Amino acid sequence: KVLTTKMLLSLIALLSYALLANTAPPTCYSRVLSLSKEITESFKELQTSKAVDSCVAMMPRLYLDIHNYCVLAKLREFVAYPTCDRVLEVSELKEKARSLYTIMISYCRRDLVFLTDDCNALETPIVPHIESP
Repeated sequence: KVLTTKMLLSLIALLSYALLANTAPPTCYSRVLSLSKEITESFKELQTSKAVDSCVAMMPRLYLDIHNYCVLAKLREFVAYPTCDRVLEVSELKEKARSLYTIMISYCRRDLVFLTDDCNALETPIVPHIESP
C-alpha cells in the first residue's frame, strides 16, 4: 500500500510538472503574432460582412506580416484612415491595430526581427511565413 501511494504521488507530481511546463507566459513575439493574426482575420470578416457600411470597402487593405518592416507603416495608415469611424467594428479594429503598433514599437522593439521590407507584399500577400512553434 505504501508503494502504491508513493507511485500515485509521483505520477501526480509528474503530471503537475508537465501541466506547468506547458503554461509558460506568452512572449512578446507570441503576443504580437497572435494579435496580428486576430486583426487580419477580423478585417477579412469585416470586409465580407453584409451588415457593415460601404466605407469599409474603401479602407486600406489590412494584411499584417510582423516579419515585414513595412507593417509599422501599414498599421499607422490603417489607424489614421479618416472614414468609417462611425462603424463600431471598425473603431474596435482600429483600437486593436493601435495596440499592436504600440506593443511593437515600445515593448517588443528589441525582440522582433524583420525579415523583409517589401511593402508590396503587404498589399497582395502570396506566401505566408512559416511559423515555428
